Amino acid sequence: MARDLNKVSIIGRLGADPEFRYTAAGTPVATFRVATSRQWRDPNGHLHEETEWFHVVAWNRLAEICHQYLSRGARVYIEGRLQTRTWEDAQSGQQRSRVEVIAQDMILLESRESRSDDPPRPPRREPPPDIGDDDIPF
Repeated sequence: MARDLNKVSIIGRLGADPEFRYTAAGTPVATFRVATSRQWRDPNGHLHEETEWFHVVAWNRLAEICHQYLSRGARVYIEGRLQTRTWEDAQSGQQRSRVEVIAQDMILLESRESRSDDPPRPPRREPPPDIGDDDIPF
């Protein structure tokens, strides 16, 4: 018997800090958007770039972790499943829908320090210790 599979893996950057809230039942939820970009050359050799935005929703402990560690520009790996959410627009009364990635795992691919706007500090250089003939073990 064949099994169905609904699984998505993306690597990209957050467009903004995650929005974090609790549902009426007290369940933590974080929402954020992740951009993935691809580049290609057309037959004339011109470079093109295309960015795709994914709406991501994290629940429970994963939502708290995303809220604590993720911020705008963070490079992340997200694994989850696709789900279509449908709602009625309060202003227009029209039905709206959106495909979202329901996150099941998240890996932060770089530290906040590596994304800092400050230039990297050069390694600290200390003079070599004085080694005399008496310090050599042979």
